[in-house]
Amino acid sequence: MSQLNSKSRLPVIVGCGGVNSAGRVSFNNSYRRMVIDSLPDAKRDATYLSLAQMMGLDPGSSHEESQRTYMRDHTLVRRIELFDPNKVYWQSNAHLKSTDSQAISFVLAKRQLPTEIPTSWDVKTLNEKEVLITSTEPVNALLPDYRASKVTSAGQLPTGFDPAALYQSRNHPRGLQMTVFAASDALRSTGFTISELKSLCRPDQIAVYSGSAMGQLDAESYGGLLQNSMIGKRPSSKHVALGLPEMPGDFVNAYVLGSVGETAGIIGACATFLYNVKRGLDEIRSGSKRIVVVGNSEAPVVPAVIEGYRTMGALAEDDALMALDGSTSVDNRRACRPFSSNAGFTVAESSVWIVLMDDELAMESGARVLGAVADVAVNADGYKKSIPGPGIGNYVTVAKTMATARAILGEEGLRNSTYMQAHGTGTPQNRVTESQILNELATNFGIDNWLVGAIKCYVGHSMAPAGGDQLSAILGAWEDGIVPGISTIDHIADDVEQSNLHLPMEDVERSPEAMRGAFINSKGFGGNNATGLFLSPNQTRSMLEQRWGKKAYTAFCAKQEHAETAAQDYNNVADSGNIAPIYKFGEDVLSGTDLTISPHEIHVPGFGKPVSLDADNPFEDMV
Repeated sequence: MSQLNSKSRLPVIVGCGGVNSAGRVSFNNSYRRMVIDSLPDAKRDATYLSLAQMMGLDPGSSHEESQRTYMRDHTLVRRIELFDPNKVYWQSNAHLKSTDSQAISFVLAKRQLPTEIPTSWDVKTLNEKEVLITSTEPVNALLPDYRASKVTSAGQLPTGFDPAALYQSRNHPRGLQMTVFAASDALRSTGFTISELKSLCRPDQIAVYSGSAMGQLDAESYGGLLQNSMIGKRPSSKHVALGLPEMPGDFVNAYVLGSVGETAGIIGACATFLYNVKRGLDEIRSGSKRIVVVGNSEAPVVPAVIEGYRTMGALAEDDALMALDGSTSVDNRRACRPFSSNAGFTVAESSVWIVLMDDELAMESGARVLGAVADVAVNADGYKKSIPGPGIGNYVTVAKTMATARAILGEEGLRNSTYMQAHGTGTPQNRVTESQILNELATNFGIDNWLVGAIKCYVGHSMAPAGGDQLSAILGAWEDGIVPGISTIDHIADDVEQSNLHLPMEDVERSPEAMRGAFINSKGFGGNNATGLFLSPNQTRSMLEQRWGKKAYTAFCAKQEHAETAAQDYNNVADSGNIAPIYKFGEDVLSGTDLTISPHEIHVPGFGKPVSLDADNPFEDMV
């Protein structure tokens, strides 16, 4: 094949995987959990079987209604299971003093004596282990306590699935445990082994772009770093390193893919996934990279994070949900209600990854075609009244990607062959502002009844990977022809603009051939707006045939058999527990002496091609 003009390279999606509250992402398993009641019998049965194996249930009973009810109840958004929301650990301030204005006395273990003993304390040794403290002044203390959380809903991985049990996790934070599983799932979904992927291009033409919006915040990471000294424990040597927001990408490089290529962790609050997709898009279009792994991981279902967002007024509290329903019991399943009467968003954990190739490499290697990335627009809000408040930047991102869709698909293609996966957080502010943006731009682009989905009603808001959750639903709809409806609502709120929108409450059937493109919209705190345009497999294949010609395309289709067969073989056993995630700790570690270096190239063991040192002068016109 001839070398392409670098700016015309198309990033083809050749793999997608991960895990969220709907299950395993690869091969549309998590998507099918969302639309399970609309699936034909064979796909519904296969989805329940996948979930049964993943959740540690008897696969032979996955057809029984009692087990299916259990699987439905213990996936998607539901009552929090990762900790007891009725018994959240708390410490209460106490002011201890005697009842008769005399000195207060108490016994203390010697090892618990503070380094700096208060001047009001008189310390007497009782025995080898204890001392008697007599204080002439009241003593301030922190007393262990428990409180009930005002928020009891979250999107959590399917009950019974423990990513830490699948490899030697060594007390990794949960977000990184999910990363190892999810990135392995995505890479294996390509149908290529790691060695085969590394043989396809130079080491420096591979990149990993990743990150988490908040970093890792549980007890094994930043949570332990900041809290341990306050609760009588010591921070560990891992807390700082494993808490870093870019650590999911670092784990993929160091333990899963073994890449020595470019790496970056680009963070944009809830738009983080699309920020990293944009970096991959730009690098592939420029010709700098040929294989890009993009993904995010977030595990925010911890009490401190939930309490933090609750005090902002951002989360759907139980009392507010019960008030909406006029009920004395909370409906956890319907905690997230996009574009309806609602009370706030619902936190969720997720890790979603995609593998991109430039179209020339995809054609040469016979890669799978799941779709393509056409455009990602990122714009800030300008001056703002408040950091979390929405602004005008999202008008720009949506309009720019719609313009790109019009240029690629034509006026009729934009109007009749695209749909939008909205950010759809379930907050009162989002329902107003996002509907205004989408409705106004649909009107301006001549779209009368633009289909809009909002899958956070199923899986919750996972922050950094949220766009990946949305993309997984798009990829599934392109294969099965079912767009998930906004199933947790029974009406559209009066303040939602919808004259030119279709906000369905039930699943919508559309022919995959009629869906040529789809948009993902993301809005993040601080004015981090991003909108992505993705092209369907059918549209992508049509463009590949148009570019490379019928003969080359026919040869490409024949080459795909290897990747498709290997990918399906993986899918057939992925949930069985017989395939551990890819995790190479201390394996194939290289040092400088392993490299073969010459003035023109560096050979790196494990890669099929060398790093080229024949660099062009980027400032030739200045020298």
